[in-house]
Amino acid sequence: MHAGARVASLLITLSLIGGAQLAAPIAASANARANPKVAAEVPAAIKKKGTLTVATDASFAPMEFITPHGHTVVGTDVDLARALASVMGLRVKIVNVMFDTIIPGLASHKYDLGMSSFTDTKARERVVDFVTYYSAGTSFFVKAHGGPTIQTLADLCGHRVAVEKSTTQQADATAEDKKCTAAGKPGVTVSSFQDQQGADRALSSGQTEVGMADSPVAGYVVTQSRGLFKLSGKPYGTAPYGIAIAKHNGIAKPICDALKVLIKNGNYLAILSKWGTQAGAITHPKINGATSAQ
Repeated sequence: MHAGARVASLLITLSLIGGAQLAAPIAASANARANPKVAAEVPAAIKKKGTLTVATDASFAPMEFITPHGHTVVGTDVDLARALASVMGLRVKIVNVMFDTIIPGLASHKYDLGMSSFTDTKARERVVDFVTYYSAGTSFFVKAHGGPTIQTLADLCGHRVAVEKSTTQQADATAEDKKCTAAGKPGVTVSSFQDQQGADRALSSGQTEVGMADSPVAGYVVTQSRGLFKLSGKPYGTAPYGIAIAKHNGIAKPICDALKVLIKNGNYLAILSKWGTQAGAITHPKINGATSAQ
């Protein structure tokens, strides 16, 4: 997961912004087809099995979460997993498990892939391999009409900011308040809430002027707000998300090549756009592309 808080059971689709029920995700235009060259790279054992078992912790909307009125796991990672499997000529089985059981499950060959907003780090690469597929950081969002222009943390001086408690966003905004006042500028008024939904309501009601959240979460909030919010500036503090794979099982290269196919044919961006996570799109996936140690 990213350095920001992994919001348990966020279920943004159930929250209210301005008293209105949030919209359902728009349909994606992703129709991935098998690519013979990539399919030929799939190890024989997995090809014989015919199905990739993909583990995820479905508690992090919009990357992976359970639909409000059912038991279906949906999200960016789920759609990408299905598309990747299609390119490789395979089926996919999504398994909802606890986050901290995924990497051990890969090592024991219980699962083939882990797609659960893992940040690819050097420490994790000692245990599993990763294929990078997304760039996540912190994003700012404001009201679409009349909201301030926030490009960087330094632009928060003099503004009222809504954050979730115990997140890196709260720590960053609080630290910026001290920097602003030390420089003789108006400080940052930081309002923290028990969950992301509370922070969103504070912004929609005008109690605050700026929202901050992990970039995929912020993008989804904006997409679901029916034009009430917009993203401002670019994500900061970014790091790559990676698809986790057991060491030396031969599937890393086919996964990386399948992702390149999806990027080239536009299906990758279509999936991200469906969930409002397109701000984290990458163009060059890598095997073990960690940029941080922990």
